[in-house]
Amino acid sequence: MNPRIDLAELEPAAYQAMLGLEQYLSTSPLPAPLRELVKLRASQLNGCAFCVSLHSHQARNGGEPDERLFSLVTWRESPFFTKAERAALALTDAATRLDAEGVPDEVWNEAAAHYDDRQLAALVMTVATVNAWNRIGVSTRLVPSRRQGDGH
Repeated sequence: MNPRIDLAELEPAAYQAMLGLEQYLSTSPLPAPLRELVKLRASQLNGCAFCVSLHSHQARNGGEPDERLFSLVTWRESPFFTKAERAALALTDAATRLDAEGVPDEVWNEAAAHYDDRQLAALVMTVATVNAWNRIGVSTRLVPSRRQGDGH
């Protein structure tokens, strides 16, 4: 499989803006392991092979145990996630798979019980950004690599 087009080459300013947003989010008040879990979960939901590979590698390189990576797809049934992580993952799922209700109040309120407003803002921005990357990856058919893990 080959990518359809190279956005970094064809739209360099827009691509650099996305990379800038990604760089900014790396300084967010959310712990890096949680950011990677959120990015990986949204990428799983969106079926972005490139981003699933990328964020799996980055999470593992950051020390995430295999058990948690392997069970992220079933996080609701898995014993490997804290209540706070579950709240972040529920918000990720709801904001990634928006339906007519949007993000339900109970999902938001549970996340707000574990994260302060600045962390919630960072969580929303992380989910929005990874969803944008997923749409880029799926639309252009970005190809994952065995050596992934250094960034988009």
